[in-house]
Amino acid sequence: MSGPDTSLLTYRQALAVLGLPGPVDHETTRQAFLRTVKAARPDHPAGDAERFREVIAAWHVIQAEGPALPALAPPTRRTAALPTLSIDPMLALNGGLVTTRHRGRTFRLTLPAGLRAGEHVRLKGAGRDDSDLFLAVRIRAADGLSVLGDDLFMQADVSPRVLKDGGRVELLTHAGPRNAWVVAGLEPPVRLRLKGLGLPARGRHAQGHLFITLTPAEEAPSAAEHLLDRFARVWTTAPLAA
Repeated sequence: MSGPDTSLLTYRQALAVLGLPGPVDHETTRQAFLRTVKAARPDHPAGDAERFREVIAAWHVIQAEGPALPALAPPTRRTAALPTLSIDPMLALNGGLVTTRHRGRTFRLTLPAGLRAGEHVRLKGAGRDDSDLFLAVRIRAADGLSVLGDDLFMQADVSPRVLKDGGRVELLTHAGPRNAWVVAGLEPPVRLRLKGLGLPARGRHAQGHLFITLTPAEEAPSAAEHLLDRFARVWTTAPLAA
């Protein structure tokens, strides 16, 4: 089931996401955001990536509204939906061509590698009076990958014996097969970090990492077996030469 479209949050909805009944002073709003975003972090035991993105989007909506209003005072204006460009993790990693539509027009963009959520891309002449329009980047989870900050996150099935006794595991990542070592006796959830396999360095952002949460599965295939299975499927579906 897909999560809520956080690009369409209204000001009132954004306050509700942070658990606020209405507009309050800036410090109260900030504390509510810090408390809510900490609880929603994907690396928190009760966290959730979709909830985390919703909290971040709510904070952006409230910031766009301007300084927080005094308690019990109504908002001075409605917040328009924030224009966004939704991309998948592989586009964020490698960049490339993307097509988007705005006001009935189609725009083709060449995205740089290493885009982060919340950064902006420009649509030339897409605004009112042919002015430029800037779209906020949103990175949606896809193909088992999600993005948080500079880092990538995924899950992988491994043998329960390896999680209990430790040992080498083969992991199929977006960068190809990788080997890692699991220490015996770790309490679940077990998460490995593969250095340098996150989003590439860009501007003030450092090179990210890949975090893999290991899930016990009795019939977990190795990376080599996974690649062999993919090759077999391609071979059997390829057209025969005349």
